[in-house]
Amino acid sequence: MSNVRDEDALEPVGLIRQSGAVLRVGKAMLASGTGSYRVKAAMQQVAQALGLDRHQAHVTLTEITSTSHRGPIFRTEVAEVRSIGVNSHRLAQLTDLCNGLRPGATVEHINTELDRIEKIPPLYPALANASFAAMACGAFAYLNNGGPVEVTGVFMAAGVGQFVRRTFLHRHINHFGTTMIAAAAACLVYLAFVLTLDAVADGGGASHQAGYVSAVLFLVPGFALVTGALDLAKLDFSAGVARTVYALTILTSAGFSVWAVSWLAGLDPAPAVPAEIPVLLGIAFRLLASFLGVLGFALMFNSPVRMALGAAAIGMVTNVLRLELADLGVAIQASTMIATLLVGLLAAWVAPLIKVPRITVSVPAVVIMVPGAAVYRAIVGLNNGDVETAVYSGVQAVFVVISIAVGLAAARMLTDRAWAFDR
Repeated sequence: MSNVRDEDALEPVGLIRQSGAVLRVGKAMLASGTGSYRVKAAMQQVAQALGLDRHQAHVTLTEITSTSHRGPIFRTEVAEVRSIGVNSHRLAQLTDLCNGLRPGATVEHINTELDRIEKIPPLYPALANASFAAMACGAFAYLNNGGPVEVTGVFMAAGVGQFVRRTFLHRHINHFGTTMIAAAAACLVYLAFVLTLDAVADGGGASHQAGYVSAVLFLVPGFALVTGALDLAKLDFSAGVARTVYALTILTSAGFSVWAVSWLAGLDPAPAVPAEIPVLLGIAFRLLASFLGVLGFALMFNSPVRMALGAAAIGMVTNVLRLELADLGVAIQASTMIATLLVGLLAAWVAPLIKVPRITVSVPAVVIMVPGAAVYRAIVGLNNGDVETAVYSGVQAVFVVISIAVGLAAARMLTDRAWAFDR
């Protein structure tokens, strides 16, 4: 019995509690969907506030290895985060907590705040969340040259697909299986819409098949793609590669369902021909569609209205600039890089004004530029043996994603010394 008491006396109880609080903040940040660079920064803020001499962390998509130093002793802990998703409201709350800490903060205070944040329910119920996805994808359908029929069909299909996806994820069903089921549900609803239109309008749905690709764009893992690219820009390859592979796996899962439904039903994924409308009216429609698309995605990520409106305002301006530059003959990769550079610069200005983390307004504004439709067409082309379509769409998607990463990273380097210099 005396030996047990002697061993207990040797345990650095204070360091254990401090290290646990630091790791708990890191897990909460990672589960909210932010990049590993921000997780590390938040853990460092907590460690400094608690009086630790030094803190180091290795962060991947689902794991954190944390080492806290105090004097001659240290403690290393490993944690796994199985929840992969995006919660902008929780991320903002955690960021405010970390930014508000000062030297002398206590473990009790941090744990109390974390308990409060973890108990905050989602801002929007399931039906509202589904309607946000429907609005975003409907806007995408218009931007992909769809007309009223495509927009209506995509609105219904994406809403059902997101409702299925959220329901399954909240029941902790496998992430990739959920993605495939949600994509299939959205495609089948769009197919039912087209077949109904065929029956009612005597074949009127046959010319509107291409819209089904836009119906699954709510499944594009924009946060993972963008944060993965930014992690790579920070030379954090373990996190960047893991996030990129996760995003590609999600896209492949959704793409397989898209192909399966298109193959069984004979749907054609070829993009629609844009309608001829006056230039100024076209710009106005693009502004509206871009605003609603970004707004829908931001709200789907559980953003408060103020945060979502800030992201929508940035995305509206920058996405229309991208599209207009492309119409003038600028390569889509170059126009995307210019637009995302502007997103990063505007986010650096807007985020402090509305007191939200920069990533919560920059990523939704960029998600609308992620070439999800091109990725799905590439997967469908590969499965159908259409090598030309697959290669063209796939290469275009890869270079557009690279352009997004370059634009955002350049904006970070211009506005953040921690990005401009490796120290």
